[in-house]
Amino acid sequence: MYNSDTPLRTELPSSRQLVRSTILAAISALVLLVAVVLPAEYGIDPTGIGRVLRMTEMGDVKQQLAAEAAADAAATASTAPAQAIGTTPGMVSANAAQPPAAAVVAAAPKIEWRDEMPVTLTPGEGTEIKLKMVQGAKAHYSWVVEGGVVNFDTHGDAPGKSISYEKGRAVASDEGVLEAAFTGNHGWYWRNRGKSNVKVILRTRGDYTDIKKMM
Repeated sequence: MYNSDTPLRTELPSSRQLVRSTILAAISALVLLVAVVLPAEYGIDPTGIGRVLRMTEMGDVKQQLAAEAAADAAATASTAPAQAIGTTPGMVSANAAQPPAAAVVAAAPKIEWRDEMPVTLTPGEGTEIKLKMVQGAKAHYSWVVEGGVVNFDTHGDAPGKSISYEKGRAVASDEGVLEAAFTGNHGWYWRNRGKSNVKVILRTRGDYTDIKKMM
C-alpha cells in the first residue's frame, strides 16, 4: 500500500544538491568567522568590516581584559617575585618620575587645558577615551585617579592599524605628550581592579580635532 507520508525518490535531495548545500554552509560559516567572530572575540580584522561595525574594538577590549585577568592571577599566585620585580631600579625610577596625585591636581590650574573629562569607574569597570589625531600630531595630557589606582593602556587604532604606546598596572597618575603614529584615534583605556569606586580625571590640550568617550 502506498503511504502518502513517505517521500518519493524524486522529492529527496540528490547527492549533488547535498554537496552544494554543505559547501554553501561551510562558506557561510567561514565568512561569519572572518567578518564577525574574529573581530568581536579576538580583535583580528582581516577584512576591515569589524572596524566599521565597531566589533574589533570590542574584541580588543576582551583580549585586554583577558590579559589583565591572567596578570592579576599570576601576581596573586606569586606575591614574592612580584614584589622583587617592583624593586628593580627601572621600576623605581619609573614610579619616582610620576608626581603624587595631590601634586598633579594642584599643578593643573596653572596649565591652560583644552578639555577636561572626569569618569567614575566601579570595581571591575573599564572605560576608554580617544582623541582624533592626524599622523605626527602631538597632544599634551595629564590624568589622575581619585580614590585608588587603575590599570591602563595608552594606544591608537585606525582601519587596519593598531599600536600600544604604554601600559601600566596599579597606577595613580600619568602625564606627558602623546604623538600619533598614524592618522586615527589615539587615547587611553583604564580599568578599576580595586574594590571601591575611583574617579579618573583626564586633561588634554594640543593637536586633535575631537575627544570622546568610547565606552
